This record gives sequence, C-alpha cells and structure tokens, in this order.
Amino acid sequence: MTTYGSFPGARPRRLRTSPAMRRMVAETRLHPADFILPAFVREGAAEPVPIAAMPGVVQHTRDSLKKAAAEAVAAGVSGIMLFGVPEEAKKDALGTPGTDPDGILQVALRDVRAEVGDDLLVMSDLCLDETTDHGHCGVLDERGRVDNDATLERYAEMAQVQADAGAHVVGPSGMMDGQIGVIRDALDQIGREDVAILAYTAKYASAFYGPFREAVASSLQGDRKTYQQDPANVRESMRELALDLEEGADMVMVKPAGPYLDILARVADSVDVPVAAYQISGEYSMIEAAAEKGWIDRDRAILETLTGIKRAGARNILTYWATEAAQKLSAVQGVSASSIDCCQ
Repeated sequence: MTTYGSFPGARPRRLRTSPAMRRMVAETRLHPADFILPAFVREGAAEPVPIAAMPGVVQHTRDSLKKAAAEAVAAGVSGIMLFGVPEEAKKDALGTPGTDPDGILQVALRDVRAEVGDDLLVMSDLCLDETTDHGHCGVLDERGRVDNDATLERYAEMAQVQADAGAHVVGPSGMMDGQIGVIRDALDQIGREDVAILAYTAKYASAFYGPFREAVASSLQGDRKTYQQDPANVRESMRELALDLEEGADMVMVKPAGPYLDILARVADSVDVPVAAYQISGEYSMIEAAAEKGWIDRDRAILETLTGIKRAGARNILTYWATEAAQKLSAVQGVSASSIDCCQ
C-alpha cells in the first residue's frame, strides 16, 4: 500500500478542484463566433418541413430561414451555410436550378442578405447534387460517370450566380479536381474578388451522410466514391490540401469532423489559413437519438463533441447546433464548454 506523501508532489488533480479552477486552466475554449449554421430551404414550402432523420432540424420556408438567420446573428454565430432544395420537377441532368438566378438557393441568398446584411457571413453550398435528377455532384458522361471538366464549367456558372445573389463565401463541396482554381477565376472575371472560397478540402465518402440525403431530398442512386475521398487515406488529404491552397482557397475544411479528428489536426498543423470542420448529419443524429432514449446527457455530449473538434484544430465548426450552442455559451458569459463542466 502506498503511503500518502511517499510519491512525487506533482498532483494534476489540484488543477481540477473546482469550476473556477477548471475554467482558468482550460486549454480549449468554445465561443459563439466559432460556429457556422448549415440550413436548408425548400422551394414552395408553406411551413417548415421537419427532417425525420434529424430531430429538431427542418427544411425552411423562405420566411423561417430569415428568422433562423436573425436568431443566429443574435446568438453571435459567425455564418450560415445555405443548401437549396428545389422542386423535384425542376431537377435535371445538368442541375439547372443551381445556375438559375431564380433558383431556390439564389433566392434564399438574396433573402438572407436582405435580412442580415453583413452581420452574418452568408455562405452557399456550391454543388450540383441537390439540383440534379441523378443526385450526383456533377455532370454525367455517356457512360454514367461524373465528368470532372464538364462539371467545372457548371461550377463556374454557379459561383457567379451565387456571388451575384449575395454570397459572402462559396463552399465548393463536389470534390472535383481543379474546382478551386476554376471558381476563383470565374469570380474574378465578374469583379467579385471579395467573395471568399471555403474549400471542402478533405471530404470523405462517409456513411455518416445518411440523414443529409433526406434533408436535401437527394435523388442519388449508387455512391460518390469516385470523387469523395477514401476513409482509409491520409496522405491523399494532404495532397488535396496543397492543391486547394495553390489554386487560391481562402479557408479549408475537413468533413466529416468527429471520425476524422486526426485529419483535422494534421491539416491544422500544416497551414496558415483558417481551418473549418463540418459536424455532419450523422454525427448530429446519433447524439439526438441516444439522448432521446436517455442513454446520454444531450447538452454535455453536444458541447463535448464541439470542444473536441476545436481542440483538434478547427477555427470554425459547421454544426446544426450552432445557434443553440452559441446561446448556451452566451448564457455563461461566452466561456468554454469546460467551464460549465460539460465533461465531468
């Protein structure tokens, strides 16, 4: 039996003795400004449409989206990432609603900019998957494969219409080779050098996207493994990172967040641009489902996962809990999750 005092005097538990002590020595602090709210807007919706696989998340109407944006501003959230859900009949092989100035995403961008101005960074998903009848992120060739270079032409058009509609930031998420350079050129050609690009640099072909497919009413058949990354690979992400930065990315992202914290940490250690991480639908739904069954403490689990993502190196976090988490942090004067003992 060890006699008290016979071991070294270093006692790490001294720095865990009280909430005040834990708050003082916390190495990672969450802040409302860390968060970006992903939001869906559904064309023609008269009322917000609940997403069954994502309890608490909806496909917004134009009016409810404006309200959500205003609430995000009030909570101190930094940005909102918009995803448009067009009417099914308007989808086609080229994703025409994505470049139609009156497409639902462009309309929503104008709505939100009119509502919040520059008080919230208005971001747009730049991808074709929500607008194509085949559900892929690009144009298909005669053999049914995603045609990289033909898709880039569509992305260039999308970037320009999204910028014209008011996007502060575009988020190319399709994982096409060369997409950042093409989009940067397209924006610069119309004098929109001020519009930033958040590159989906490391976007993995993940099983955790399942609930998102419902959220955007995806028409996808098959998978996206020929353009999204293999979950087994690390060096591939670093290669994608180098290419995105060379092509002009202003910010870079890792998606999903939780299962890829090692990738996030490696990216964050390698760059001097802001790094974001997307806590995706499956990560959200697992916590909500487990909490609904009483298996975990929902609020603590939310803040613990967000703290872990930031600790791994994310400057900003896209999360469906953005406004709620920001409100909770503001209620305790904006201090870190650890200060309210989320992880006791």
